Amino acid sequence: MPQIAIIGSGFAGLGLGIQLKRQGIDTFTIFEKADEVGGTWRANTYPGAECDIPSALYSYSFENFDWPNKWSHQPVIKAYLEHCADTYHLRPHLRFGSTVTAARFDEDAGAWDVDVGGGDVDGGETHRFDIVVSATGQLSRPRWPDIDGLDSFDGPVFHSAEWDHDVDLTGKHVASIGCGASAIQYVPQIAKDAAKVTVFQRTPNWVIPKNDRDYSDFENGLIRRSRMARNLRRFGLWFRSDVVAYDLMRKESRIRPLAQKLSKKHLHDTISDPATRAALTPEYPMGAKRVLFSDDFYESIEEFDVTIQSDPISKVTGDAIVTTTRSESGDGNSTDHDVDVIVVGTGFHTQDFLTPMQVTGVDGRDLNDEWAATDGQGGPQAHLGISVNGFPNLFFMYGPNTNLGHSSIVLMIESQARYLLSLFHQMARDSIQAVEVRAEVQQAYNDELADRLADSAWVLIEDSWYLQGGKVTNNWVGRTTEYRRRTNHADLADFHVTPRALPTAG
Repeated sequence: MPQIAIIGSGFAGLGLGIQLKRQGIDTFTIFEKADEVGGTWRANTYPGAECDIPSALYSYSFENFDWPNKWSHQPVIKAYLEHCADTYHLRPHLRFGSTVTAARFDEDAGAWDVDVGGGDVDGGETHRFDIVVSATGQLSRPRWPDIDGLDSFDGPVFHSAEWDHDVDLTGKHVASIGCGASAIQYVPQIAKDAAKVTVFQRTPNWVIPKNDRDYSDFENGLIRRSRMARNLRRFGLWFRSDVVAYDLMRKESRIRPLAQKLSKKHLHDTISDPATRAALTPEYPMGAKRVLFSDDFYESIEEFDVTIQSDPISKVTGDAIVTTTRSESGDGNSTDHDVDVIVVGTGFHTQDFLTPMQVTGVDGRDLNDEWAATDGQGGPQAHLGISVNGFPNLFFMYGPNTNLGHSSIVLMIESQARYLLSLFHQMARDSIQAVEVRAEVQQAYNDELADRLADSAWVLIEDSWYLQGGKVTNNWVGRTTEYRRRTNHADLADFHVTPRALPTAG
């Protein structure tokens, strides 16, 4: 079998490593820049961090776990990934403290030279691999807002993905810049200790209750003993997401009116102040942006001193955040909001699938340059979100257009691992050194995506983290079942194939 480099030890990297081990393949190395496995579930330790997909579905189909409740918190998910690394004996394949900085394809050898530095690697090293799989995910690089004066604030400032646990928020006036998926989780937690929390939001979000609860001992015992019970629970969660919730991702959704009505009812029943309700009411169709799930965000606004501020931030001073009221004339009034601590909850660079890694393919082609968006026509793209023309034997997990707005990304990851295993086995069977997806195959696939994405909910608004240069670069447009069918087997006809050179005699 070929020598394989896997970059990242989150769900994708570990998932592929597990499948390789299950097939008896040991010729792989997992490079991890940190000193532990876990990916985003290692990095994000902010108060209240949890998944917005039920854990029984946000997990590998082949590995059960005693989930304490329906929607598990970060420490439990990280423990699950550590459990999987141990159970499937991945530790010998893991290289911690190893940041992959660059990868260059050697056309003569049909292999990749991978530069690794940082951590335990003194001065950097270069390793040669037949195959490179990038499993760095879409939620690994925090996005900082471009706000005048933010770096001049006198108090603590940190991103939610880089939470400073040494900062005591007790009795402080805390500002949250951002009101997205992370903020609705940490705001209820910090509001318990802070004197006041002000949430600065650009746009409100559609919020649906989780209705979370603990699993009983009887339920966990039944799930542990019965494969049928495990499969029924997982099927029920999948059906709700892939059949019901998927409809929200369409431009013409049948369930959107009802879902919006229920979400507004939840808001009205929980928030008593009309002005706050108005500030928290979205004006865009549900599904166009990420739908959020919470049992305590609205409740924390009622119970604690939490204020929603919708006026745009104009600048930050040494001790305050300055907002300016919206005005048709452009001359709005400014207000200083004195704060002690600023938490930045503005998400991640989700379209930078490679950064800060430099990848050089055939004829010196730089993948970062090729993926730079230009007037909505460029941007990251790949065949099935997995392979890119001009970059032989380079593959992606959780790559372009494989994110989901309605279901578990782990389902997509398992489909990608199955596809790659199929391809690797064919390469070994037929003595193939390298495969490169055909340009016409990649183009036809992405033309199809563009046509279908035009009928998705994500194009109903002009700005979201799903969009880059007006193009949807993150999300898969179909159901998970369709993606699984399309990735069930790798077709060598889709690739240019380079045979492995025969050894010379003598």
